[in-house]
Amino acid sequence: MGIFGRKDSADTTAAAPAALNPDLAALTGDYTIDPSHTTLGFVARHAMVTNVKGKFLDFSGSLHLDGGDPSASTASIDVKMDSIDTGSADRDGHLKGSDFFKTDEFPTMTFRSTSAEALGGDDYRITGDLSVLGVTKPITIDLEFNGAAKDPFGNERVGFEGKAEIIRSEWGLTWNAALETGGVLVSDKIKLNFDISAIKNA
Repeated sequence: MGIFGRKDSADTTAAAPAALNPDLAALTGDYTIDPSHTTLGFVARHAMVTNVKGKFLDFSGSLHLDGGDPSASTASIDVKMDSIDTGSADRDGHLKGSDFFKTDEFPTMTFRSTSAEALGGDDYRITGDLSVLGVTKPITIDLEFNGAAKDPFGNERVGFEGKAEIIRSEWGLTWNAALETGGVLVSDKIKLNFDISAIKNA
């Protein structure tokens, strides 16, 4: 069961809008992202042969979900860049420095949604502005709705998984090193992955 009302995908010929399931109306509202049960991750290709995974540990965010009109749903996330964690203190220090994120000068990365749409089933797409190093460019994130539940503490939760790809040089992240065998040390394409748990505001 999806979080938003949507058209019946089984009939492609002038189908009438699907009726909104009454259960979905209860999910409409404002939510706060739960950092302790959320992962904001990324993957970069290293030396052309393997993947290095990382994540951010300090962030905050909010969602507005509209069960009747997906286009009215929104998302906002702020990430502390100094919280980057790739499992290597030396690599993290390099990423925080002047070759990459310059966290002293640009301490925060932000995402602000500009549009949202239902794709059918539990699949959704959200587009928004990603700001890194003072550069703002649009990205599109594909999302899967994982469901809704009330936890043992009475919190009403929703969950999403998401993925996107960016070209880091478009945000001014251009540092690299050539390999003797050809190619470069760090890929320009970065894969983003998200596991999001959000709690409905009282």
